[in-house]
Amino acid sequence: MNKKLKFVMMALCVAPVAMAQTEIDSLGVQDEQAFTFTEAQLGEDDDMSQNVTITGSNSNIYASQVGYLFSPMRFRYRALNQKYNDIYINGVQMNDMETGQFRYSIVGGLNQQTRGVENSLPFEDNNFSMSGMAGSNNYNFRPSAFATGHRFTLSGANRNYTLRGMYTYNSGVKENGWAYSANLTYRWANMNTSYVEGTFYNALSYFFGAEKFINDQHHISLVTWGNPTERASQGAATDEMYWLANNRFYNPNWGFQNGKKRNSRVVNDFAPTAMFTWDWQINDQMKLVTTLTGRYSMYKSTKLNYNNSDNPHPNYWKNLPSSYFDVWDESDVNNRTEQCASDWLRAKNLMSGYQRDRQIDFDKLYLANRNAALQGADAMYFIQAKHNDNLNVALASNLNFDLNKDQRLNMGFQLATNKGMHYQTMDDLLGASVYHNINTYAIGNYSALDPEVQYDANHPNAVVREGDRFGYDYNIFVNKANVWMTYAADIAGNTHAFVSGRIGGVEMQREGKMRNGMFLNNSYGKSKTAHFLEGGGKAGAVINLGHGHSINGGVGVEVRAPQAQSAFVSPEMNNDFVVDLKNEKNYSAEIGYQMQNSWLKANIMAYGAIVEDATEWQNFYFDDINSFSYVSMTGISKEYYGVEWGLNFKLTDAINLKTLGTISEARNTNNAQVWYMSSTKGTFNDANDNKPEVVYNKNMRESGTPLTALSLVLSYHKGGWFIDLNGNYYDRIYLGYSPSYRYSSTLAAREKIEHNVYDANGNVMESAVEQAKGHGGFMLDASIGKSINLKRGHSMSINLSVTNLLNNQNIVTGGYEQSRSDYTASGNVRAYKFSKNPMKFYAYGINGMLNIAYKF
Repeated sequence: MNKKLKFVMMALCVAPVAMAQTEIDSLGVQDEQAFTFTEAQLGEDDDMSQNVTITGSNSNIYASQVGYLFSPMRFRYRALNQKYNDIYINGVQMNDMETGQFRYSIVGGLNQQTRGVENSLPFEDNNFSMSGMAGSNNYNFRPSAFATGHRFTLSGANRNYTLRGMYTYNSGVKENGWAYSANLTYRWANMNTSYVEGTFYNALSYFFGAEKFINDQHHISLVTWGNPTERASQGAATDEMYWLANNRFYNPNWGFQNGKKRNSRVVNDFAPTAMFTWDWQINDQMKLVTTLTGRYSMYKSTKLNYNNSDNPHPNYWKNLPSSYFDVWDESDVNNRTEQCASDWLRAKNLMSGYQRDRQIDFDKLYLANRNAALQGADAMYFIQAKHNDNLNVALASNLNFDLNKDQRLNMGFQLATNKGMHYQTMDDLLGASVYHNINTYAIGNYSALDPEVQYDANHPNAVVREGDRFGYDYNIFVNKANVWMTYAADIAGNTHAFVSGRIGGVEMQREGKMRNGMFLNNSYGKSKTAHFLEGGGKAGAVINLGHGHSINGGVGVEVRAPQAQSAFVSPEMNNDFVVDLKNEKNYSAEIGYQMQNSWLKANIMAYGAIVEDATEWQNFYFDDINSFSYVSMTGISKEYYGVEWGLNFKLTDAINLKTLGTISEARNTNNAQVWYMSSTKGTFNDANDNKPEVVYNKNMRESGTPLTALSLVLSYHKGGWFIDLNGNYYDRIYLGYSPSYRYSSTLAAREKIEHNVYDANGNVMESAVEQAKGHGGFMLDASIGKSINLKRGHSMSINLSVTNLLNNQNIVTGGYEQSRSDYTASGNVRAYKFSKNPMKFYAYGINGMLNIAYKF
């Protein structure tokens, strides 16, 4: 045994590929759409997280249901950032190495392949990792794991896409030991059929795989998949703009060109992936799974921009009626004159009249550019494309060892490297003839002849044609190594307990491909390399009290390296790391009760988590410095706590009544330090005293997910019929807060003008920094499906699901405060109040999907 164990440990260190074996979930036809929401919930900002976490558990009613039930609201499990939810495929972690988040669009359209998943809640042990603070999921992409046969699926919907066709073939394991799998899916919508006007969807998904059972001990598999997608985005808007358009789904991103619709925000996304897995069943007690994966992700997002001209976006604040007349403050005599009222009415009539007047006028932009070209001037308007490409290679190996019938040891490692390529290209000059790679926004602070205005001093005044790179071009390198181990045991016949730990290292580095003029000696070439040691441990137990009753709980401590995405203060301009960059500390615990008998299955859980020394990064235009700014907030502390429950009452053999929900809190517990840099001067806010400002973001809540979510589900499942009626209630939906509105310097400026920031003792009043919220409400969903067995083992399933039957369009699904000031740089009060006009998204009205699947 000792010799064999040594040999296994050697193989664990050198084996080329890995994943833990899982069993296929048996999902009813009503779950055919369980993964359709993933791409439907993509945010407006293409760098935003998808804000969806799929969780599951065979024993936890709440966790197994919420990912699907609450998906229209972009629900996040325990309101945690998706970087705390670890996603694995065949045992290798697939989370993005710069952001920590997993983009579900990578597996979009692979509904059949993503059915086989092993779910592990935060304090459940598993065969592939130490579970994340928001749980872990391990998808089984082995061809032998998929249900054998052919499957055709045709779907119609009025959501992000209108039509979907899918074909899947799985051979099962043949007599010669081979298993094959293939899938093709196509999803489509044009601008006239998609739910949100001006958007379209065009996606082809593929999956091909082969697996060979060499003998009873060894089998290997090679799979490849991808999801080339082109989609047009919906933009957020203010309530004023929704009112003017008389449409909660007004989309400012599109307009007319030669009488045809055109969207300015188009995403092209393709991440072809290949994965090789070796399963070695060493003996009845030991199994080694090794996986090697490679992925090249190509992500491109376009955006309309302008140069030495007026902002062309139709919902730009200066176009709105409230920019002329102060509708909020009766004492603002300067902005409430008769002329102001007349201008308000004119703007209101224009923006609420013809549709073309509240959309982008591409013909006007082309005309302006042609006139500029006649004068030899640069393009006034253009479409730029932001590229975030990644080359990723990862190797993982996991050993599962049954020490005896009551004890199990799981261990493994992962090595991964990632090259993130970030650059901007000229996508469309919109009829202009030339553009130069110059920071025109900096001219005024610097002479047009100064090197500071050059985006690339190595190639000064470079001419930019369509397809050329400009503005910025840099790489981010991230390397990670991680080792983990879990010991689990069944004790005294009534207790299952485990202890798990991991340790790892992370290093990151920036490489500039352009020499930015404001940082001539600190932007081109490679930066220093930052190194972080991370790790942690957790322990948990389930105690069976008998008669269907049990209690469970766990505690965890973890130190996590900061994400590369937030580690650099201004990655588009220089190599500087964020000041005071630290490891993040996480502490978590939960305790729960579960009971099960012939008529009731119930669980209730109380949980808590603390995050310390977190770092967050943003970039936006900041009025007070009259410049686009790069913002780093450090030393952030957060707390998450709440109660979640699920009860399943078996009323009859066919009818079940479920209630589940959560009441939670997720907020900052301190005021953070903030550094920000002006992109037009290249200076930081701490230039004079080398000290950061304070941003008053204490008590800011996690945004984009309801902190209160309740559901009541009535289900009828019998004779192949599946009928479900879900009533869901959502509340306490916060919007992303604006840091600049809460800087100490901004608060002082606001006090001089508004006189309502500080109390008599000089303390910042809560009302002065209150976070914007969205409206919650009730949503009724329903689905009906039928499974029909045909001759010769063939079958058909038909499923119709309808979301928001009551057409409640008042529920806010997300949004953010505007990062602009209610006063000008010279201290004059604006009629338009940015603080009163957050950008919002609203829940779709009544929408549905019809699914027909034929299996043989």
